Amino acid sequence: MTDQGDPLARIADALERLVFEQRGQAGSPIDWLLAPAFVWTSHQARSIEAIEAPPLSCFCGIDRQRDAVIGNIGRLSAGHAAHDMLLWGARGMGKSALIRSAVADAQARGGDLGLVQLGVGALTDLPRLFHLLGGIDRPFLLFIDDLAFAEDDTLGPRALRSWLEGGVEARPANTRLAVTTNRRSILSRLAGEAEAALHERDLVDDKLALADRFGMVLGFHPCSEPVYLEIVAAHAEPLGLVYETGDALEWAKQRGARSGRTAWQFVTELAGRAGREL
Repeated sequence: MTDQGDPLARIADALERLVFEQRGQAGSPIDWLLAPAFVWTSHQARSIEAIEAPPLSCFCGIDRQRDAVIGNIGRLSAGHAAHDMLLWGARGMGKSALIRSAVADAQARGGDLGLVQLGVGALTDLPRLFHLLGGIDRPFLLFIDDLAFAEDDTLGPRALRSWLEGGVEARPANTRLAVTTNRRSILSRLAGEAEAALHERDLVDDKLALADRFGMVLGFHPCSEPVYLEIVAAHAEPLGLVYETGDALEWAKQRGARSGRTAWQFVTELAGRAGREL
């Protein structure tokens, strides 16, 4: 802009940054107190009018994980001590959907919790977002979906680890992180890599240290045939959709996976055949 040695120029820059932070896409003002959810990407925020999420009754076969997430998010919503969460494991087993559903449930119970999903490339913007939300009188859950680092990326894990715990600047008490990942490398110790040779362990130390920063770590695993059918029923029966068990199993077989996502895709197919909307 102008000469940074000029006090007026520094004040102008500070005001410009403040206005920038308080505005979303296309310069529209963002009220962090009203919307149930937001998306933060490329230094910009936009509000989401409703959280799309399945009812909690549809999460079958992951009772322990579901209850832990609900309890932790409920505490954050109430302004009590809560953990950062790392949900890892099999694809399609409801990690991301569970976060959204638990937040929506907390809001339905009268909680003032706001959900902020970080878009692609927004990880480096986390300190700015922490600073911004720290000045808002509302608890926030920052959601990073499907986190993954390149094998040679050492800066990303170190930066996130520092922001979680150990950095010189304290994170606001009203914010917590929820991260989902399909990559076991972020949990190398739990995946059995702790017994690797010393030089191999050096390569995963940063990711191990990152996993250690999460107070709540929950694993999600491929579901059994009975659990898969239970998930199908949980989605289909409230909609009045009729199906054959064999058809549901064949659908999963063709896709090479039994998961909550596969079950929902089968129910979507049933609804489409019946001329129904979802």
